[in-house]
Amino acid sequence: MAVVIASDLGKDIAGEPLLRGISFKLQRRDRMTLSGRNGAGKTTLLRMLAGEASVDSGELVLAKDIKVALHDQRPPREQALSLRDYVLSGARELVAIERRLAELEQAMAGGAHDEQTLSRYAEAQAKLEHAGGYTWRDRALATLHGLGFRGDADLDRALHTFSGGELTRASLGRALAGDPDLLLLDEPTNHLDIESLEWLETHLVSLDAAIVLVAHDRWFLEAVGTSVLELEAGRGKFFAGSWHDWRKEKAQRDLALGRAIERQQAEIERLERFVTRFRAGTRARQAQSRVKKLEKIDRLSRDPRDGAALTFAFKPPERSGRVVFELEGGRVSVGDRVLLGNAELWLERGEHVSLVGPNGSGKTTLINALAGRIEIGAGPDGGAPVVEGKLRTGHNVKVGYLSQHAEELSTGTARTVIEATQHQTKLTPNKARALLGGFLFSGEEAEKPLDGLSGGERRRLSLAILVHSGANVLILDEPTNHLDLESREALEEALSAFEGSLLLVSHDRALLDAVGTRTVAVEDQTLHSYVGGWPEYVRAREERARAATAAKSAPAPKRKPKPPAGKKAAPPPKKSPDTQQRLEREIEQAEAALRALEDELADPAAWSDPKKSARSTARHEQAKRAVEELYERWEAIAG
Repeated sequence: MAVVIASDLGKDIAGEPLLRGISFKLQRRDRMTLSGRNGAGKTTLLRMLAGEASVDSGELVLAKDIKVALHDQRPPREQALSLRDYVLSGARELVAIERRLAELEQAMAGGAHDEQTLSRYAEAQAKLEHAGGYTWRDRALATLHGLGFRGDADLDRALHTFSGGELTRASLGRALAGDPDLLLLDEPTNHLDIESLEWLETHLVSLDAAIVLVAHDRWFLEAVGTSVLELEAGRGKFFAGSWHDWRKEKAQRDLALGRAIERQQAEIERLERFVTRFRAGTRARQAQSRVKKLEKIDRLSRDPRDGAALTFAFKPPERSGRVVFELEGGRVSVGDRVLLGNAELWLERGEHVSLVGPNGSGKTTLINALAGRIEIGAGPDGGAPVVEGKLRTGHNVKVGYLSQHAEELSTGTARTVIEATQHQTKLTPNKARALLGGFLFSGEEAEKPLDGLSGGERRRLSLAILVHSGANVLILDEPTNHLDLESREALEEALSAFEGSLLLVSHDRALLDAVGTRTVAVEDQTLHSYVGGWPEYVRAREERARAATAAKSAPAPKRKPKPPAGKKAAPPPKKSPDTQQRLEREIEQAEAALRALEDELADPAAWSDPKKSARSTARHEQAKRAVEELYERWEAIAG
């Protein structure tokens, strides 16, 4: 049975058409993703489905008695509520069902055993069981743990004490708490770390509900979506299939459209030449017929915004020393709380390293120190994080830094896009405008005031300044924040081709997969290095988890017998230096990554074409070389 049926929906904004001809049908466990440019009407459509925006034309039919939950980017209204009360307020229907069951039980205890009463009781009981029975509160609050909240201390805090990102996650938890039949999600991946993203993917796939969602995280869309509704030029096109399959189908359509436009344009030019040549004279009647034919042609065209795509590349950087950064004994703390301890981090010339870990684990503070924005060893300032340790910076290192919230744009007295660009790059006005044009700031766009820019515009401006900097080391903190899919892919391509060194903090797993060549993970309040990009790290993590599970189930080792009386026990082996122990751990991780990669490359699909074969060979050689280099370094120390 369908949960929602939309037939030829239409919506106008300020008298102008926004949506036309939107049609789809969703059943339970259907998960439809919305695709479209910013301003295409995705959020408006979600609000129409939630009943918060009117349907101006067409028909929208929801199944009887269904519960609808909407999560969007608007903050909670009642900031005095505790997190617990706010989340449970999203399940008023379940509270009402419990009350109804209590009333019916009381009536039955008084002798009401008629068919209608029993039927109402069975129906209410079934609805409550669907939501998890009388333990639904525990399950609802457990979602907050999956979304990154920790313990009762968070549950009892008032909403106004949380950050904006935490409030967004609380809103998502509230939408999930009420066991909705139709779940509407607008950018649910914002402010989630990778662990929470993976939990959310699994949770959404398990829900017995119809889901409509908007997101820019390509990995998430592929993992969750079962269909795509493409919104383009106000029209909707439904595609039944995964996000990846839709992208392939759309690329084929775009290619076919381009060829059709070329053929039509050639035909139009041929007819126009005939009309110009024979408008007067003996063939004037035939020319007039061609004019009528030209008037009847339904001219094909692309969306005018199709040409407005972000395209850029980094300049070849100057050569730095072999070692770019080397941090020993790293420590990040806030007051008495230690986020990272005894951490080691290094970056070599040409490496693209991904730094991953939970929110609040000290990643941003650490890279701020590496970029020189926080002084290492400085005392606390108003409860700010403190970074300690020994940091060595290599020869001729020129750092380009991109912050998570584009704070670098706030420096100086610049008020507009062009002024900020000139201030940061020292370019002339004409050259600054030429640079900005490649980042979609053409003409009057370059005169926009900084305080009126959207998140995506601020990110594009920061990227323009970074690209011009000529840095040979890029330190990027969540660079895909606020970027649409096309811009994310342009950034991915530019970073993949960057010849310098890269230290990347991101929750965008598609970007990590495409760009990273080594992964450093925050685990157990320290840093662990893994050879390979995101897929190799995930395989090593899973292999370690399986080994830990097997170790737990293995029988306990037998105790060694005590030495006979009168004999001294052999002295314990001397501890190796810290550096040697670290190398031994890295060798184990590198060998595990190599084994996992060889298992993957055993699949013939990895060698199915020359491009894949080349990439597979390069990855295998890189993994083997990493193991060999680690053994060489270990032998130099050990012997």
